[in-house]
Amino acid sequence: MIKRLAVLGVLLLSSACATTQGPPPPAVARATPPTAEFRPSDFAWSTVAGGGRIQGQLSYRPGGKRYSCADSGVLLTPETPWTRRRMEILYTSAEHAALPAGEVRGRTPPGRSGDYSAFVKRATCDSTGRFSFEGLADGAWFVITVAKPATSGAGPDMAIMRRVVVRGGRAVAVSL
Repeated sequence: MIKRLAVLGVLLLSSACATTQGPPPPAVARATPPTAEFRPSDFAWSTVAGGGRIQGQLSYRPGGKRYSCADSGVLLTPETPWTRRRMEILYTSAEHAALPAGEVRGRTPPGRSGDYSAFVKRATCDSTGRFSFEGLADGAWFVITVAKPATSGAGPDMAIMRRVVVRGGRAVAVSL
């Protein structure tokens, strides 16, 4: 009887440590991911006037090549679960990216909504590549522009995106 218990114990111990089975799955409850559904209510925070500012400058120079955004539009999009998912699809990141504009335009995120543009703020780069946004509510925003090579044909137009957080009604300096 003791011999049987010892053998049974060895079998149980060896099966518990077997590498082919791997560890048991964690017993932790998984959080539900945020929705990627367009909901105007998610944008409400961004429509409130605030004291925040974004002061930006295009400094993108891959391999020393100069790029410019002079007279180009700069978009400022409030971060919501829906816009965050769009950035992940378009730019393969929700933090920052510099990708060929044609590549970004070629990706089509699902669920585009005509209401979306009502929440996007717009500015224009000046001749030195500077731009600004004022009166911003505290929160996370996506700054987006298209930069063109300073020398025609020196490279593709580049779509540049960066996530920026405005806090405490302060000015935030952004380099794209």
